[in-house]
Amino acid sequence: MSDAVNYSVRDGIAVIVMNNPPVNGLGSVLRPGIAESMHKAEADPAVQAIVIIGSAKAFSGGADIREFNTPKSTMSPTLPEINDMQDRLKKPMVAAIGGFALGGGLELALGCHYRVAAPKTQLGLPEVKLGILPGSGGTQRLPRVVGATEALKMMTTGNTVTADKGKALGLVDEVVEGDLLEGAIAYAKKLVAEGKGPRRIRDLTVKVDGDPQAFFAAARAQIEKESRGYPAPLQILGCVEAAASLPFDEGRKEERRRFGILVEGNESKALRHMFFAERQTSKIPDVPEDTPVRRIERAAVIGAGTMGGGITMSMVNVGIPVTMVEMKQEALDRGLATIAKNYASTVSKGRLKQEEMDKRMALIGTALGMEAIKDADIVIEAVFERMDVKQDIFRKLDAVMKPGAILATNTSTLDVDAIAAVTSRPQDVIGTHFFSPANVMRLLEVVRGKATANDVLATTMALGKKIKKVPVVSGVCDGFIGNRMIEKYGQQSLFLLDEGCSPQQVDAAVQAWGMAMGPLTMGDMAGLDIGWEIRKRRYQERPDFVYSKVGDRIAELGRYGQKTGKGWYLYEAGSRKPLPDPLVDKIIEDYRRENGIKTRAISDAEIVERLIYALVNEGAAILEEGIALRASDIDMVYLTGYGFPPTAAGRCSMPARWAWTRWSRPSRDFSRATRAACGSSRRCLKNSPPKARPSPITTPGSRATRTHTRGELP
Repeated sequence: MSDAVNYSVRDGIAVIVMNNPPVNGLGSVLRPGIAESMHKAEADPAVQAIVIIGSAKAFSGGADIREFNTPKSTMSPTLPEINDMQDRLKKPMVAAIGGFALGGGLELALGCHYRVAAPKTQLGLPEVKLGILPGSGGTQRLPRVVGATEALKMMTTGNTVTADKGKALGLVDEVVEGDLLEGAIAYAKKLVAEGKGPRRIRDLTVKVDGDPQAFFAAARAQIEKESRGYPAPLQILGCVEAAASLPFDEGRKEERRRFGILVEGNESKALRHMFFAERQTSKIPDVPEDTPVRRIERAAVIGAGTMGGGITMSMVNVGIPVTMVEMKQEALDRGLATIAKNYASTVSKGRLKQEEMDKRMALIGTALGMEAIKDADIVIEAVFERMDVKQDIFRKLDAVMKPGAILATNTSTLDVDAIAAVTSRPQDVIGTHFFSPANVMRLLEVVRGKATANDVLATTMALGKKIKKVPVVSGVCDGFIGNRMIEKYGQQSLFLLDEGCSPQQVDAAVQAWGMAMGPLTMGDMAGLDIGWEIRKRRYQERPDFVYSKVGDRIAELGRYGQKTGKGWYLYEAGSRKPLPDPLVDKIIEDYRRENGIKTRAISDAEIVERLIYALVNEGAAILEEGIALRASDIDMVYLTGYGFPPTAAGRCSMPARWAWTRWSRPSRDFSRATRAACGSSRRCLKNSPPKARPSPITTPGSRATRTHTRGELP
């Protein structure tokens, strides 16, 4: 028998223990042992009932998605074959569920005839989050237990229910206090004593609220509205409808058919890529997993503005006390008031209890000088994005912070090595680039300087996970991973305005493709003054780097975006909704006329290709230069920090691949500066890549031809 399964018999009860760490994934290693144990129990006349259990932390996390689209996924026995075996058993089988039963794990439990669970157990079918549906009878069995309404809710959201809620729904027969295995064996003995045999879910009928035809029509309309074009929720609906209208075996066939469509689809492949990519970010080749980490019991944040306040909230949310430092008391008061307002809003929505808000606020201290934070284990600087300002702060921190304290900068573009160089302890300096709002956004770029110690990097990555971020390691370069790429994206958006697009057309095109918002709306949200400062620095440092100056025209008028109520769009008081502004159209038209730019009609497909491939080109360069450890890290930066669509995961960067679009020759209609910038991008594409490189992943409707990203002189 497989080492992943332990089999024993206790007082006439066969006990099958799944032992496939960390989550008892139902892959090709575990399934044979389960099947063999069931056969053994069924054949043993001394066995009267069967209990299957996992570990205290996990009954089973479901299928091993690493085996999807591989021969291992179809190796016998498959999970559906095990479910069929469960249905054929003549002895009652009890699932003893501890920790969680998710996906295939819950389907295995549903195949059992009875289910008991520990009090805090989580039960769910979250396959929709991977772009698929429960493929081993889950869409047929769950509605037969909890009804069509609750089953649709669970499967189309992927949300879990607790053991208590599961008992109320009929999903769990008994919640076991104390030792789960002992309770499950006692429950099995009780079934035997009462003469209860197998109770097969397949024999039940689906409860539908009201007229089935009207119910499913209304459900379809609601799911179409909420699914944002994702195919899995509607396929799940089709399966539940089949469960309500077809015999069980016919419904199973329909489930497998729809599962096959989804698992081969690009959306599921992209979401699975995202799933694995997130787990890869913490793997650093030269920093072993057992690297000792420094204790982080107290933190300090320099700056109480929007970013400093958000970082502070991220820390106190997980119980880490924080001292915020500012130069003036008014700034501290404003910062504290903003934090309190944010928490109060969450309380008013029922997502946080007042006592929890009070507890978090009590963890925040304030100071007007750095002497007060000398004993902090980590200090994060979050002040204005200017090298001289940051270097001055780090000189002061170097003088007051205790030995071994981590000195972190929240810079979004500046050279971390230059900041570390003004201290006597560059090994303790690291970049922690949070994304605004820092208490909400999941991404944390962890910037490793040339002198950053391994334990500092390991500690910062662990802290990132503790505060519920996705930490991604970046090397030192201007803009790191995310902002270096977004600069190319923004650069192309301005060229598109030069050549004939309106801000609304540019933003709408990429939003329709799947981005959370367009580049110009994003600029307004971030603050156009920030991009303007970067461009002014670029004009001095990189005169070969060509920009349209139309963005400068907007910023010079004090139109900085949402914070001033005017940017590329207008914003009404208290609203973040972008409204078209005729004055912006006039500014763009005047700029075109002054620079002799003849406009042309530009399709949405061209807009998408130029913007997305601008990201891909720079991602390829970042990967080649070693700024990012792996291509999937670049994807995680964009998925968690910039609103890149999860269903397009994998298109943002490509290992050993180069982006190719159709924009390879200068147009007569481009401005003179833009025409001069056309040609192979010196930093992005270097030179023509060898013919042996594989073809790139292309956006829908695009064709692959050689090009570059316009904007940098050859």
